[in-house]
Amino acid sequence: MEKNFKVITPEGLHARLSALLVVAVTPYTSNVKLSYNGKSVNLKSIMGVMSQGIGPGAVITISAQGGDAEELIGKVTEVMISERLGEEC
Repeated sequence: MEKNFKVITPEGLHARLSALLVVAVTPYTSNVKLSYNGKSVNLKSIMGVMSQGIGPGAVITISAQGGDAEELIGKVTEVMISERLGEEC
């Protein structure tokens, strides 16, 4: 399962915002990846997310595999929208 988002924060996904996503997905057992610009990283790794250098306007893909993948993607969507990090695309 996967979903695309457009980053709408003026500063992109800096440390604090990246941490919000990492904390949100850590309790889930599914494997979850963030893909951007041809590279994928584990969304449960703050260093991995930060290494992507995701700026404003970037389109990212969140993909999850496992028993709670659908719930995990729902949580990511909730955080992206409620924290005004991004919008579905």
